[in-house]
Amino acid sequence: MIQKTYSMKASDIEKKWYVVDAQDKVLGRLATKVASIIRGKNKPGFTPNLDMGDNVIIINAEKVKLTGQKSVQKEYFSHSQYPGGIKFTNIEKYMETNPAFVIEHAVKGMLPKGRLGREMYKNLKVYAGSEHPHAAQKPENIEL
Repeated sequence: MIQKTYSMKASDIEKKWYVVDAQDKVLGRLATKVASIIRGKNKPGFTPNLDMGDNVIIINAEKVKLTGQKSVQKEYFSHSQYPGGIKFTNIEKYMETNPAFVIEHAVKGMLPKGRLGREMYKNLKVYAGSEHPHAAQKPENIEL
């Protein structure tokens, strides 16, 4: 007898909402676990060509930890598209002004590149403080 591999359809997908508290969590380890939840790799019927992951809300982004010398050495690169428009910004400046960017940037880099990855990225919500406006979705707390 030939066994057939079951492939999920978009109508079979059930999405949940989760809340993750980033307080005293290491940035990279948090980002890898969140990226796999957003991608849907924790589900038994994982299908790589569908957005089947869950929605994740990350709170307390300002309290995430950096290991080693990252707070001094890690820099983000940007370019203005003009000659000589290179800009390097230290991670400490982002942690003071926009701590949500640091987590968003780390998770986005771990998602697939292309149309599907951009669609998955919309399932991530990051907030610097401990409050979030998604109480109506009844998110579950998850400990990573």
